[in-house]
Amino acid sequence: MLRLRQIGNYLAVIFGSAMIACGFNLFLVPHRLLSGGVSGLAMLVGYFTPFNISLMYLLFNVPLLVAGWFQLGRRFIILSILSVVSTTWLMALIPTVTVASDMLLASVFGGVLVGVGAGISFRMGGSSGGFDILGSIITRYRDFPIGSVLVGLNGLVILAAAYFDNNWNLALASMISIYVSGKVVDLIHVSHIKVTVYIVTTRTEELLEQLLPLQRGVTKIKTEGAYSHVERDMLMTVTTRYELAELKRIIKTSDPQAFVNIVETVGVMGSFRKRSN
Repeated sequence: MLRLRQIGNYLAVIFGSAMIACGFNLFLVPHRLLSGGVSGLAMLVGYFTPFNISLMYLLFNVPLLVAGWFQLGRRFIILSILSVVSTTWLMALIPTVTVASDMLLASVFGGVLVGVGAGISFRMGGSSGGFDILGSIITRYRDFPIGSVLVGLNGLVILAAAYFDNNWNLALASMISIYVSGKVVDLIHVSHIKVTVYIVTTRTEELLEQLLPLQRGVTKIKTEGAYSHVERDMLMTVTTRYELAELKRIIKTSDPQAFVNIVETVGVMGSFRKRSN
């Protein structure tokens, strides 16, 4: 069952990569528009040099993937590597053709496709590489919506494009595309929304062994069933929607019989992160 779920996650990431590659080759690249972050840098190099955009996309992602390996965990980076490699391969496979003749339409629909593809990768526990990894590192330590972080980072790429191309129409249309993709990512990937998870379990130590290495604190509360009078432990932790998928996996693996109550958290005061320094 777990292996099937992993395969499903991998297929979803590849589907997201296909959305990103379509957004690039069918909408953005034909109009010389830019996407954000590393892909935007790759496009910038590809527009003004003979270098291949998909190859540049892969090469620019390597150092960020290495940094993410140490900051964000092995599973996140494995899924991110899958996304980057799949996007690179699909960009080489999908022909660059003009689907929308209007540049504004191309920027909007290209941004939507890229945002959906990146959002899917985030939801599966990975990323689409590039500044997504940098944004994930930042949001791990600061409570910013990740889409807004990406919009800020990508603005730097747009300024570079406007300087080199001397075409503000392309730069403004690229800004629209990046803004749309950032908003779509925020709709799909809601890492800044927090949830409180209550876990009533008889396998406390097994669960704590898996939960304590995470960066969220865990509170253990003694409980007693009102009907059965059986004493059990209840573990309470506050986490983000982004980390909830991993938390569910741990619970199902350690104690499939645990009773779990997940509620959306309006606000948190005090130490939310274990590693606040």
